[in-house]
Amino acid sequence: MSHDESTPETPAPAPTPEDRRDAVRAKAKQVQQRQSRTRLIQRVSLATVIVAVVAAVAVVITWTVSSNASRTMAQPANVSEDGFVVTNVTGVGSVGAEPTTADDEEEDTDADGGDDSSAAAMTAEAEPVETETPEPGVVDIRIYVDYLSSGAKDFQVANVQQLQKWVSEDAATLSYYPVAMLTAKSNGTKYSLRAASAAACMAHHSPDDFFKFNDTLLKQQPELDTEGYSDIELADLAQASGADDPQTVRDCIVEEKFAAWAKSATDRALDGIPDTDDISLTGTPMVLVNGIPYVGALDDGAEFAQFVLTVSSDAYYEAAPTPTPTPTP
Repeated sequence: MSHDESTPETPAPAPTPEDRRDAVRAKAKQVQQRQSRTRLIQRVSLATVIVAVVAAVAVVITWTVSSNASRTMAQPANVSEDGFVVTNVTGVGSVGAEPTTADDEEEDTDADGGDDSSAAAMTAEAEPVETETPEPGVVDIRIYVDYLSSGAKDFQVANVQQLQKWVSEDAATLSYYPVAMLTAKSNGTKYSLRAASAAACMAHHSPDDFFKFNDTLLKQQPELDTEGYSDIELADLAQASGADDPQTVRDCIVEEKFAAWAKSATDRALDGIPDTDDISLTGTPMVLVNGIPYVGALDDGAEFAQFVLTVSSDAYYEAAPTPTPTPTP
């Protein structure tokens, strides 16, 4: 007869203090390792986010630079040395009206009479042989305007009618040069720059209406240190001035297509004005008649007219051939 005899299990020895300390250390080490892995994952995630942000910023900067570069390349047509020659003077006031008073007309008559008598005296004294008399040359008038300059407005109001008259009679060529010297004087909206760009848009797409739009921008000029017109309002003024293709002109103005060109043109004028005796743009308006700056009163049309006549007369006599006296028998 067999009996299953089971051996009683020996109870496990109670953990010693050293064993408990080792267990605690092992547990702490596991927790520390888990925390280290968590921090590593967080650092990697943060680095990934930073790289993504930097890449996005780089893309934005690249796009901005590319956009500005393409905008810099945009240059208006119908431009000559950064100026726009007026081809049509209709639509602004009445052509041929004289902005002078009775006293001014009397002074002009005296001045003209003096010139005529002087010319007659020269002819009588020299007794030239019979030759063909040269015709006076056409006067070249160039006007640099900032559409936020009150002086530019004063000059336009005082002289626009006689400028129309001279151009319509082919006695003068007239060019306007939009510049942006008062860009910082419009509460951050850069109105001078935007207005110059708008004028270039009109000259580019609708040159026959440039003179009227230019006149509107000057006569309806906003106050200094105000926001000025928005691009939409500038486009409305252009459309009211009779743009040939209103939508194309509007898009050009709203996109500020020629703003970069206007800034570059201003910088070039500040460095030096072509066809002058080392003259640089120092303020607006700057008015040049045959390359000679006008320094008279901006709001006095009679004074400017006399200056133009004097420059024209001087140029005529300088270009005229020296009379040859008749030989004595």
